[in-house]
Amino acid sequence: MAILKLKPACKNYLWGGQRLIEEYGIESDDKICAEAWTLSTHPDGLSTIEGGTILAEYINTNGKDILGTNCRRFKDFPILVKFIDARENLSVQVHPTDDYALIHEGQFGKSEVWYILDAKENSKLLCGFKKKISKEEFIARIKNNSLIEVLNVVPAKKGDVIFIPAGTIHAIGKGILLAEIQQNSNVTYRVYDYGRNRPLHIDKALDVTNLNPTIEYNNGYPHLAACDYFAVDKLNLDGKILSEACGFVDEKTFLNVLILDGEGKIVCGDEEFFYRKGDSFLLTANSGEWKIYGSCDALLTTIP
Repeated sequence: MAILKLKPACKNYLWGGQRLIEEYGIESDDKICAEAWTLSTHPDGLSTIEGGTILAEYINTNGKDILGTNCRRFKDFPILVKFIDARENLSVQVHPTDDYALIHEGQFGKSEVWYILDAKENSKLLCGFKKKISKEEFIARIKNNSLIEVLNVVPAKKGDVIFIPAGTIHAIGKGILLAEIQQNSNVTYRVYDYGRNRPLHIDKALDVTNLNPTIEYNNGYPHLAACDYFAVDKLNLDGKILSEACGFVDEKTFLNVLILDGEGKIVCGDEEFFYRKGDSFLLTANSGEWKIYGSCDALLTTIP
């Protein structure tokens, strides 16, 4: 198969809402869907191919060549793609770098990029520090619940793109719906949780947090976002003036097409699928020319 239509793994975290179910057609066994892992081989949430085959098993059976030559440098599948619906504030947290995570967690670190799909009025993101702080101040502010006072507050607007390198302290505020492309990791060090009494990870967070001010927008020019692990581009078809587009998947990398809005048809070779808002497709490496018809907003993710 050249086109794999994927079914996500769903997470019902306590801060999540119902928009992914009601607006994006995500099928969940729970009433709450905080996250939908639309492209994942991580054991904490495995995507499946339409028909029931687990994506990770399909890759093992067919060999890593279907991922492309650019993936040979990675021991595991390199990325994880998800939708996030923040009905309430997410915890203030930080992700480690590869070096630290491999030693302490047995998996890779996490850099990620956010694409804001929707944000209620006055919704905000927290990204990095306003000013450089010391480790002593970092610890003190965690303990006296004043950490947010020194964090950079960013108003969330639909269409914004924010890159979060590993080591950057951050949080998604309530009322925000976004798509996230990240490294294939589920390591999070929580430092503030709005009184929800979940465990904090202060010592490890102190080891990995960049205490300098940092925030990055659109760092991947000419891509929407890019780093060593992924490159993300945006596709828009209005269904009128522009109602079709095409591309080519060569031997270097697979392509993930994440449908943010719209409906239509995606075609590669003799295979075709109808798509709608919330769908995710994996086109295996060396699939050749593909075409998409209709009206859509989509994120296209490849491995550089």
